[in-house]
Amino acid sequence: MRIGKAHLRGLIAAAAFLGVLVLPATITGGDRGPSGRTASFGVFLASDARGTERLPAFESWLGDLETTVGRTYLPGENWLALRGPDFILDPWIRWRAEKPGRILALNVPMIAPNEGSLPDAAVAALLGAGAKGVFDLVFRTLAARLVDGGAADTIIVLGWEMNGTTYSSRCAPDPGAWKAYWRRIVATMRAVPGQRFRFDFAPSRGPDAIPWPECYPGDDVVDIIGMDTYDQPPGETFADYVGQPYGMRYHADFARAHGKPISFPEWGLFRRGDRPEYVRGMLEWISSHDVVYHSISDYCPHGVWQCPANPESAVVFRRYLERPPAEPGTPPGPGRPAAPAEEPPYPAVAPVAPAPARATPPIFPMIPDVSAASRPSETRRSKSPARRTPASPSSRASAG
Repeated sequence: MRIGKAHLRGLIAAAAFLGVLVLPATITGGDRGPSGRTASFGVFLASDARGTERLPAFESWLGDLETTVGRTYLPGENWLALRGPDFILDPWIRWRAEKPGRILALNVPMIAPNEGSLPDAAVAALLGAGAKGVFDLVFRTLAARLVDGGAADTIIVLGWEMNGTTYSSRCAPDPGAWKAYWRRIVATMRAVPGQRFRFDFAPSRGPDAIPWPECYPGDDVVDIIGMDTYDQPPGETFADYVGQPYGMRYHADFARAHGKPISFPEWGLFRRGDRPEYVRGMLEWISSHDVVYHSISDYCPHGVWQCPANPESAVVFRRYLERPPAEPGTPPGPGRPAAPAEEPPYPAVAPVAPAPARATPPIFPMIPDVSAASRPSETRRSKSPARRTPASPSSRASAG
């Protein structure tokens, strides 16, 4: 669905900011309206075919609202998985081809294993290797797979939440190498004939392990500046999320300064439970800014359809987006399509499995032991309880 009306307010301010490379940690200024753009809407329901199969019931719940953005993740267990396994890409490529105007937004890790508790030294070594082209074949193969399948205009959400510590594809161990590696991946994928990819730089909201502007790789290799944001610290209110250092207002102003639209590839409820005011705040913010697309993470505890724990937020979400609008005071009726029972968004047996004794397959003999030998344990790297990022759907790639 396209929400919000087109406004010209903010164009003059955008011109005034052009050329700014780094902004201070706190930014003041008014909100800007969309520059002739309305946001395309997506939802994450599952990474594989179950995601596409559930979309019709979700759309029916929203009054036959059409979702135009397909959201999925590549599993990050090993380098072969980053080439684009059939059980993930095939159903989404088919969905995208069924109707004009649909978009595929694909999260792509930069390092494998992406959630393997790699220490900083191992991450830095892999970033450096990637910047030198060691992994070019992986991303060239993925790009060709998408182009050949008819998804040449896919939005690539590359190395998302790089400012945190949850994923191996993080920036803090070596920001210079991270940026060089990003640039290398973009150049490699853009070199595939027929591609029309857009690359989405999507940190998590607020301060984290590193200020996310320090990871920004350059305007020539970024098409969209995204942000993953959930109802969790730092901050307590939606106003806090907007005004905090490296928060949502900073995000909007930074993107405007660089001449880029914004996105919210992941957003949803989290640590504060069923908070309809958060959902309303997000939807109103999206409506009033230059947002290319947004996608709610619809699984517990974040969602509003597959997660029955958030009924009040579900009412707000539905009334804001559904077509036709609900009558005032009318809750979702008894005809609501039932959400499927909660289950892992991946098949019990994933077609792509990690190599038995090493995280990096032997197609990269230059660094055969970096990720395997340096891994301290099988325990997932975690943040402090107040800042832990919601587990990505990609973490369930091998769930039973």
